[in-house]
Amino acid sequence: MISGNITGAAAYAAVQSASLTGSDAPAASDNSFGDALQGAIAGLTSLGQNADAKSAQALTGTGSLTDVVMAVSKAEMALQASVAVRDKMISAYQDIMRMAV
Repeated sequence: MISGNITGAAAYAAVQSASLTGSDAPAASDNSFGDALQGAIAGLTSLGQNADAKSAQALTGTGSLTDVVMAVSKAEMALQASVAVRDKMISAYQDIMRMAV
């Protein structure tokens, strides 16, 4: 099951590791693509907020520089993954629109 705090790499790993066969396959109303997309966006938002919080802690002297670097790196990688997914979706849409009917 995919949790609410999700990144692009975690989503890919969850999809690759899940073997949905027979009765394990979700019903059409369970975990739709829209739900997965909303979960990924929520995860991206929480990573950004965590990076902001760690930065604020470091500025006040209560946080560690290592924690800040790790949080910002995680947020940056998640953002880059989401931009790559967005670009692929736009490219696929454009390819479909160019198809002759």
